[in-house]
Amino acid sequence: MSVMSIGEWTPPDRPLTVDDLPDMPDDGRRFELVDGRLDVSPAPVGDHSTVEHRLSWWLQTNAPDDVRVFGTVGINFNAERTHHRIPDAAVFRWKDYERPYQTRPPLLAVEVLSPESALRDFNTKWAEYAKFGIEAYWVISPTRDRPGIVEYRLDGENYAEKEMVYGTDVFTTDFPFPVSFVPHWLIADDPAWRKHIGGPAG
Repeated sequence: MSVMSIGEWTPPDRPLTVDDLPDMPDDGRRFELVDGRLDVSPAPVGDHSTVEHRLSWWLQTNAPDDVRVFGTVGINFNAERTHHRIPDAAVFRWKDYERPYQTRPPLLAVEVLSPESALRDFNTKWAEYAKFGIEAYWVISPTRDRPGIVEYRLDGENYAEKEMVYGTDVFTTDFPFPVSFVPHWLIADDPAWRKHIGGPAG
């Protein structure tokens, strides 16, 4: 992740902060910060967007009143505001909600894999999210032949793998609140996905 020029905008000769993010082009790409450097991801498309939408909808449908579900949300990881991440989905306690960016750890952060994000999601963000104190981290693979989810829970200073579920098997968790869903129905080309996403009893 190196400092880079974006269009007509050239980064200043200093660490970037979230105050610089409004200067980024409004082209759908995701602009994050790591130690004052830009980390740019392509705009989510196709299956990635489908999984984001369906998962966020299902989490919100099942969420209790004291938590808030975000499809995407900016989170500042340090007081200098030079480390800024935007998970594909996140769950916060309502009482922890802040504007314009979050500064407290969410209960859950979710990343949906893309070909260029696997190393970042399974290594870089895995370590960053654990260090920040995010209690649960899900990584979802949107591959059509074998969609799946890996659930991590914070164990001390690192994450421990709790469950891995693929295809038409049912993923069930009790945190950040009780919810079940089937990875297959996060991505399936079937208008009846809402009836089946929660599994046999969904």
